Amino acid sequence: MSKKRGVDKVLFWIVCFAVMSGLFILLSSSMGLLAKGDGSSFHGIIAQQSIFAAIGMALFFFFISKVHYKKLAAYALPIFIFGLVLTVLVFIPGIGFSHGGARRWVKMGPLFFQPTEVLKFSFVVYLAAWMASKHTGIKNFYTGFLPFIGITAMAGLLIMLEPDMGTMGLLVVTGVSMFFVGGGKLKHLLLMLLAMLMVFSLMIYMKPYRMERVKVFLNPSYDEQGAGYQLKQSLIAIGSGGLFGKGFGMSVQKFKYLPEPIGDSIFAVYAEEFGFFGSLFIISLFLFFLYKGFSVSIRAPDDFGRLLGVGLVILIVAQAFINIAAMIGIAPLTGMPLTFVSKGGSALIVALVEAGILLNISKYSKK
Repeated sequence: MSKKRGVDKVLFWIVCFAVMSGLFILLSSSMGLLAKGDGSSFHGIIAQQSIFAAIGMALFFFFISKVHYKKLAAYALPIFIFGLVLTVLVFIPGIGFSHGGARRWVKMGPLFFQPTEVLKFSFVVYLAAWMASKHTGIKNFYTGFLPFIGITAMAGLLIMLEPDMGTMGLLVVTGVSMFFVGGGKLKHLLLMLLAMLMVFSLMIYMKPYRMERVKVFLNPSYDEQGAGYQLKQSLIAIGSGGLFGKGFGMSVQKFKYLPEPIGDSIFAVYAEEFGFFGSLFIISLFLFFLYKGFSVSIRAPDDFGRLLGVGLVILIVAQAFINIAAMIGIAPLTGMPLTFVSKGGSALIVALVEAGILLNISKYSKK
């Protein structure tokens, strides 16, 4: 039996500390702009991220206190459709914004945001509501597995067209995990993973730059001045940090060498400044979030809350670990940001909304 109680305080403070740490790390990583004499950009980035953090925290508290997570189930389909439509906007000239060969941003006035952040969230909400309504029917190939493939394909196809293989991989990992927790058959999951392996292999084969990333992953010494440059500089930064790091603001790599020091390479800057033990701390923070998040999900009073919680936890933690794994060379580079830390307003705001919903679930957990 469940009853309303206070939120999980440990999980609450993990989120708050992660946001504060993220702003602290971004402050240091952005100092490379000052060295280039671009002080206005430095102050602009810090001000923007602080505003985004404030907006995200306001929504975080709003979803904790005002929106019962069960209400999301009633609006799951409109939320999913909204996420799909929003993502379609990236392909409309004048609205969608292209950078680095990918169309992943929508430009509205001075603001840029990534619709896929909303799409990932809406996918989890709808998938959780749909699976909760199916009960044991999820085990059936025709009423469970095939519709699951269809739901995943609708979101995945738009992401593949951008293209964004990293986000597509995260979506599949999240969906498969939810399908497994919801009672899906293992043979169906293996079938899907085999199909996705074939799709990813084809996508890599079709684009030479993706093949170059795979080569760098398999051989970190490959093309160190070209495709392997970012990984090389990342490993130099992480290795030079030693056990205790060079200290706050003392990273060398962020000034001249490391691409995207405030984006997907921010973990390498952090590791250079705070060393092995600092890196261990941030990894432990996400592992603790994973543990507490799953604890909340397992104790949820209904299937929707359980599946929604699992999906949101995986979205937040898996993205962080994919980013870290790419920076230390145990996964291919994807360009995915480090959750709560990398520059990016849409990613930070949506992550805080997801954390707020997770904490809302904890208010109604079973004894």
